[in-house]
Amino acid sequence: MTSACFSVPVIERFQTSSWVKNALMVVAGSIIIGLSAYISVPLPFTPVPLVLQCHMVLFIAALLGSKRGFLATAAFIAQGALGLPVFAGGKCGVLCLLGPTGGYLFGYLAAAYVTGYLVEMSKEKTVSKSVMAMFVGNIVIYLFGMSWLSTFVGVPSAFGLGVAPFIIGDLLKLILSSKALKLFSRSV
Repeated sequence: MTSACFSVPVIERFQTSSWVKNALMVVAGSIIIGLSAYISVPLPFTPVPLVLQCHMVLFIAALLGSKRGFLATAAFIAQGALGLPVFAGGKCGVLCLLGPTGGYLFGYLAAAYVTGYLVEMSKEKTVSKSVMAMFVGNIVIYLFGMSWLSTFVGVPSAFGLGVAPFIIGDLLKLILSSKALKLFSRSV
């Protein structure tokens, strides 16, 4: 009898606790980013695969904001570094962070924060402002990724291998985001 009386307030507090809600959103965000690793297409002419993950980092950050978006991305990177197969194509381990595409993974952290911050600071909370913030975040990822990749292939080749092949696809993903943000932004 005592345990039944005790459990009701605990459940009520669990449902209304903001830190629990925030933690669940961060965990859910990191899981979504990790699952998107399996939507990956290796390209024969570059060490950088075509992935949905980059886009999901930006999308999660636009939905969750700078702090929660950053934490979700950091949790995803920690999971991969610790051996969970959450990097592009189901890869994992610290070597992924140190390899040619490691700069993109580190860029995800900066881009998540920047994207979330720009959405938070926008005076008008519109889908178009969120998509513009995601566009800026995408540029941040390109800069980190290309800089890191250039240490492996040289500066002249880094743009051609690590940015140029992805621009059109990333722009299309941003357009699709405008539709998805309309659906999801109300629920967060």
